[in-house]
Amino acid sequence: MRVAAQVVMGALAGLLYVWASHWLMTAAPHSSWNAVALLAPMLMLIVLMAWRARQRAVALVGLAVLAVLVLTAGLGRGVPQRWLFLGQHVVIHLALAALFGISLRRGSEALISSVARHVHGHLTPDMARYSRKVTIAWVLYFITMAALSVALFKFAPFDAWAAFANWLTPLAVMLMFGGEHLLRYRLHPEFERVRMVQVIAAYARRTSPQSAEVSNHSGLVKP
Repeated sequence: MRVAAQVVMGALAGLLYVWASHWLMTAAPHSSWNAVALLAPMLMLIVLMAWRARQRAVALVGLAVLAVLVLTAGLGRGVPQRWLFLGQHVVIHLALAALFGISLRRGSEALISSVARHVHGHLTPDMARYSRKVTIAWVLYFITMAALSVALFKFAPFDAWAAFANWLTPLAVMLMFGGEHLLRYRLHPEFERVRMVQVIAAYARRTSPQSAEVSNHSGLVKP
């Protein structure tokens, strides 16, 4: 029940963010506070993840960017709408790259490895190495998508960038998931087949304080 509640709350928060983004872009497209409203949640997520991982420099950069956005908005200088769309797309991917990348620091367990351990109960050395490589692959994927977004925005027509952001991005995520799924069971058939709900539940347990405490006492590396 607790996991279900966390999933529902996360979904509702995501829907609220999407609704707020849409409302700002349609009802108040010229507001100087649009950039703050759209980018602040993602920047704060990066700051919190970096601070928890003791990456103080990354956290301070995130706070500095947020401060610049607030100062700019306070002076009545809004970000042009197209630049705002670009910023939202790029920051989402960089935030996800940070989430996966921080777990790769020395002395930590990679994000995919940690989730896989919660799902399967244990990992063989080969499974642990593979899941760490998958975490690295996702970091590279998110960084590549952010770089492609900037390149298309700069050198291609805006319609081409919009098609990339709105249509090709979700397709690329599905292809990444599907390709990794097929590769996983081809290279490591010992991975037990699981349902997506089990993965979500494992991630929720992984990020809970109780899980972190249990991991510490059991000798597992805390991510």
